[in-house]
Amino acid sequence: MGNNIEISKKIEKYINNFSFKLSPVQKEIIDYNNTLGNKKRMQVAISQCHFLHLIIKISNIKNVLEIGTFTGLSALSIALALPEDGKLTALDKDKETSKIAVSFFKKAKQDKKIQTIVKPALDGLDELKNQKYDMVFIDADKLNYKEYYEKSIKMINKGGLIIIDNVLWHGEVVDEDKIDKFTLNIRELNEYVSSDERVEQIIIPLGDGMTVCRVL
Repeated sequence: MGNNIEISKKIEKYINNFSFKLSPVQKEIIDYNNTLGNKKRMQVAISQCHFLHLIIKISNIKNVLEIGTFTGLSALSIALALPEDGKLTALDKDKETSKIAVSFFKKAKQDKKIQTIVKPALDGLDELKNQKYDMVFIDADKLNYKEYYEKSIKMINKGGLIIIDNVLWHGEVVDEDKIDKFTLNIRELNEYVSSDERVEQIIIPLGDGMTVCRVL
């Protein structure tokens, strides 16, 4: 059986060099995030931008909900992949970063596709509970991941996708010595999703790990 290659920074750079190129505004968001110090960790990886782009294209996805937007890199990646009549609802509680994200959406001329809702995710999801989506991307506060997942699965069209970020949690999910609340919460979520008969799923080792669930 073949082994998975270990992705070093050098290999990651090589992969990005030979993948399709980011738009100027995506690059601008990354440059801006690089000025934010430790908060930059909230940004998705470039490989995840490419993955989201391609999965939307090949799945003919038109209506997406994003839970956790930060400064807008993942949202813009999604919007650029959507067709002209596509729609992204971006949900985040941080007024400051949401304002920055909107400025980038306008600069990229994608703001007409994106509805930004600024409020705590659980409140926003309750308001949107009667909406239906082709895809939900979850990348918000980790302690509420299970609740986001449960609410999302009720809002997904049959055959739609739920994609959850940070499911490998810097590799700490496999470190038995790590018993902090965040690591334990991610482990519990992974076990829960893996045994959920409503979906078929795979963990993909892009960025900090993504679980891709197809709703049956």
